Amino acid sequence: MEKLMRMVALVSVLGLALIGSAAGSATTTTTSQSFPIQFLSFVPCANGGSGESILLAGNLHEVVSVTMTGNGGAKAFVIDNPQGITGTGMTTGATYHGTGETLNTFTMQIGSQQSFVNNFKIIGQGPGNNLLVHENAHLTVNAGGTVTASVDNLSITCR
Repeated sequence: MEKLMRMVALVSVLGLALIGSAAGSATTTTTSQSFPIQFLSFVPCANGGSGESILLAGNLHEVVSVTMTGNGGAKAFVIDNPQGITGTGMTTGATYHGTGETLNTFTMQIGSQQSFVNNFKIIGQGPGNNLLVHENAHLTVNAGGTVTASVDNLSITCR
């Protein structure tokens, strides 16, 4: 449901940007919203190395900026960051905090590219129970629709 709401918001922004770019000049439309999220995550290094599930909840802040180019294409920038996301270990009752940011940039036209960077952290009480997730990805598609470059690097670290 949350992803659907985010997609509707992005399509709405694109629609507004398209209306504004009818004259052929570049226009930018930006929206900012916060919405509640709740999810369960497993932290393998928590609970003395035995791991535990963490139920996290709070608000996710999202900024979407879309620039319609004069040639009918578009460039979008989406950034999400947690605001006040906290959780409780299901085994230990320890408190955890969700921090970080997710950035997604992409062009929408023939010969497009997309870049994605995710830095998400679940920070626990005491040493040795922090989960750090980092991912960066890039995709390039040529005018013929063929993927010409694809990179996806993911690391998950406990500290």
